Amino acid sequence: MANEMEELLDFLSSPSPPVKKAAVDIVRDLTGSEEGLLSLSAYSNTALTSLASLMSEKKEVSEPAAEALVNLSQNSDLSAKLVSMGMIKTVMDILYKPEACITRLLVMLLVNLTRIDTGIAALLQVDDEKMHGLYVMKLVRSFCISTEKNGDPFEHVGSILVNISQREAGRKLLVDPKRGLLKQITRQFDSTNLLRKKGVSGTIRNCCFEADSQIQNLLLISEFLWPTLLLPVAGNKIYSEEDTSKMPRELGIVLSIEREPVDDPEIRVQALEAVYLIVLQDAGRRAFWSVNGTRILQVGYEDEEDPKVMEAYERVGSLLVEGSAED
Repeated sequence: MANEMEELLDFLSSPSPPVKKAAVDIVRDLTGSEEGLLSLSAYSNTALTSLASLMSEKKEVSEPAAEALVNLSQNSDLSAKLVSMGMIKTVMDILYKPEACITRLLVMLLVNLTRIDTGIAALLQVDDEKMHGLYVMKLVRSFCISTEKNGDPFEHVGSILVNISQREAGRKLLVDPKRGLLKQITRQFDSTNLLRKKGVSGTIRNCCFEADSQIQNLLLISEFLWPTLLLPVAGNKIYSEEDTSKMPRELGIVLSIEREPVDDPEIRVQALEAVYLIVLQDAGRRAFWSVNGTRILQVGYEDEEDPKVMEAYERVGSLLVEGSAED
């Protein structure tokens, strides 16, 4: 005889809409507690398959189903099961249907699924030469056209980009100049949304780990890259005309007026780590000097109070001193 949990999961496929709705709400609520998650994990194959099948239904059913899957996918084992079931493709298919109504939850589910290597590989479509990168291109486009006025349902794409850029295949895809993805992503740093800004800065920082082989491709977008990396660490002072005259126009204009500081220390550390990885390369170091980057770091360091950020400044500074001595 079926026990209570088995009966509950059977109701997820009930032909009666009210019964199905009641069952999915109960399952969603169970995923909100450790005890409930543990109970469902014992029946994960049935639970995950049934919930996945509900995500293309009307919002009253698809929303709690997606909420349950977001909670369940925080467990790496369950996340791996979802990926093996083809959940990445399922999510992407539903996400871009005209009637999609749970966009934010679907994107959050992708964030969890790309915390594991198999999820990253599935999103990158590494096994399909013709389709490779298509999903990521779609998400980047959505990330760049989504606005805060409509609730910004794609804001969590920044976290997906951070996840996939932790792997070499993801970094190479994003840095590829023919696709132009990193240029699009970098321009989103102007957003007032902190989640977006963190996603952009984290993605750029990760991509700079490819600087030894991709420095020229990174410098191709220097018009957008340097402001994104240097403005957060430029301090609060208004720069003199002498300083800004040695900078590109897009940097000099901003630094010559009062501006909103980047208060989040994590973003400042990520920016400095990216600069460090760039100036490790001769071409990167020359490009950094050409935008008067050393002066920016000097002024920014004077204003900095966070010890971790100060340490990141000092790391870049010591590298520049060594580099100038060698040159």
